[in-house]
Amino acid sequence: MYAPEILLTAVLNGLMTGAIYALIALGLTLVYGVLHIINFAHGAILTAAMFAVYVLHAAWGVDPYLALLPLTVGFFALGYAVQRFVIGPASHGDDGNILLVTLGLAIIIENALLAWFRSDTRSIDVPYAFSVIEVGGFFLSLPHVIAVAVVVAVALVLWLFLARSRTGAAIRAVAKEKVGAQLCGIDVARIYAVTFGLGAACLAVAASLLMPTYLVNPRVGNAFVLVAFTIVVLGGMGSIPGALLGGLFIGVVESLSGLFMGESLGQIGIFLIFILVLLVRPTGLFGAKA
Repeated sequence: MYAPEILLTAVLNGLMTGAIYALIALGLTLVYGVLHIINFAHGAILTAAMFAVYVLHAAWGVDPYLALLPLTVGFFALGYAVQRFVIGPASHGDDGNILLVTLGLAIIIENALLAWFRSDTRSIDVPYAFSVIEVGGFFLSLPHVIAVAVVVAVALVLWLFLARSRTGAAIRAVAKEKVGAQLCGIDVARIYAVTFGLGAACLAVAASLLMPTYLVNPRVGNAFVLVAFTIVVLGGMGSIPGALLGGLFIGVVESLSGLFMGESLGQIGIFLIFILVLLVRPTGLFGAKA
């Protein structure tokens, strides 16, 4: 049996890891909440963002945290353009076509990264990667503490944007009733593109927070998005609060599972939770029946 201090440290580390998971899931659930489709390119876009952080650091020595703002803006623009000029026109308004197009994009992005970077696993070297700080008698990873602060700030900004801005009101209207929003004069195609851009921007932020302590290869994003999808199901498809709370919960589950079953088996607890939620409450904690 582990001492309470060890258990509490594992919970705290799980919450910090879960914050990054929540950010990745936030982009996924935001796109689902408005477009009502699963974005199969989500993992590939995350991988591309992580490689963008790697290239900026390897070529010009840009710190991952300094790369966060320009990459967030760049990936928002990229996501907006991809949805407005590729996914939208190619899908012809059919949700099934959208799924196929995003799947095709995922394959294209992954293979492009594989051709450019090969299958090598890469990392960046920053002096604070293994730094720890003492908080209330507990020693916590500095990159993880920074990640929590950034995720909280991003979630607050996103909430304010959705709750207070005209574009945020339009996004909520389209998510609730697309036809009604069109009748009110809202440009639904533009709102779809903005939402897709916001999802990609969340991934750029997550990539900047991950790279100081994680490795990257052309398929690494798939593992994170598999966890993110579990979080989205747990929190409720399309629920932003569900994605945030679900991410924190899954982070704690992974940390405690790793503590009791070993690091290599830590994710078993995540998928046990996934199966349990599907059996007991398929709509998730905050989801609603269609």
